[in-house]
Amino acid sequence: MSTEVRVPTLGESVSEATVATWFKKPGDAVAVDEMLCELETDKVTVEVPSPVAGTLSEIVANEGDTVGVDALLAQVSEGDAPAKSEPEAPAEDGPKEQQAATNVSGEPEGEPAEKGEAKGDTEDAPSAKKLMAENDLKAGDVKGTGKDGRVMKEDVLKALNAPKPAETSKPAARGPVSSDDADREERVKMTRLRQTIARRLKEAQNTAAMLTTYNEVDMTAVMELRNEYKALFEKKHGVKLGFMSFFTKACVHALKEVPDVNAEIDGDHVVYKNYVHMGIAVGTPTGLVVPVIRNADSMGFAEIEKSIADMGVKARDGKLSMADMQGGSFTISNGGVYGSLMSSPILNPPQSGILGMHKIQERPMAINGKVEIRPMMYLALSYDHRIVDGKGAVTFLVRVKEALEDPRRLLMDL
Repeated sequence: MSTEVRVPTLGESVSEATVATWFKKPGDAVAVDEMLCELETDKVTVEVPSPVAGTLSEIVANEGDTVGVDALLAQVSEGDAPAKSEPEAPAEDGPKEQQAATNVSGEPEGEPAEKGEAKGDTEDAPSAKKLMAENDLKAGDVKGTGKDGRVMKEDVLKALNAPKPAETSKPAARGPVSSDDADREERVKMTRLRQTIARRLKEAQNTAAMLTTYNEVDMTAVMELRNEYKALFEKKHGVKLGFMSFFTKACVHALKEVPDVNAEIDGDHVVYKNYVHMGIAVGTPTGLVVPVIRNADSMGFAEIEKSIADMGVKARDGKLSMADMQGGSFTISNGGVYGSLMSSPILNPPQSGILGMHKIQERPMAINGKVEIRPMMYLALSYDHRIVDGKGAVTFLVRVKEALEDPRRLLMDL
């Protein structure tokens, strides 16, 4: 008996994935829940386990193929594996229950294969086939709405009348390269994560009326407070006291006064959020990800530091889930860890604001008529001018500056 292995549900707003790696090859024995392959989505990596014990009889989607949700990946023949031949008697009920629990389609065992065979034998309408041939359309270009997926003439007409993507959206062709240079180049396919980063960042530039305002903050008070209490803080809470918790609390404080920066545009409506799900941008070997600290507005310093530390470890290990990166309402990006002195962060759609932190650098400052050397940091707030006015953006950044230069304001809600 053959069991289908299909693409599992990938998460909110994720409709397709790329087959990254097959851990097994046809003919290999597999156990229940043994990992067969790894799918790479535009957000996370998803492992696909075997729903039954048996032998991997066929791989349908090869490495590098793009597959949609519930697409067929492979076929596993039950009971054919030499090591798994002993429990053959009860296999009628056990594997069937396991398959019912893991099969994405939710249909009883055997039905998907039968449906697949039926669809393979389904004859498209003659008028549809003729129209497809005249317009050089392939079977995959038209979605059939007839019985068992049969393509009708109306389906072909609908596909022909569908709006075509603008030619301007295509990337410009690469210029010619000399043969000497070509031999010293390496062409590597972009990962889905990198493709998504590129697409979303460009969408942010094309969609939002993005503007950036700057300020600088004297980090003396925060650094003194941190140095004074960091040992006691770590001893009591089991986590180090960093700068991110101060910036998170300062942003939460400012977002309460300027709610536009914590809102988003949905069609012709503005959605104001009475909570703060703080996105913390993290650089990983595979690209930039933004795990979300949910309900950061109700957290204390210790909770924020623990959440950031946990998310950082999961990001570096590639263990972030879809839920870990969804629903953010505002983002903080710390380019200072890489030595950046000044930058203009790009919005993380559909959010309306992102704060850019930078390197702390000692500079001469005029303090009460005297020149003093102070640890200074440039701050940058990029915001969507469609929803956030200049006054609101500047006010937000000034409130963050005030809270960091005098952390006591956070305790007194000033």
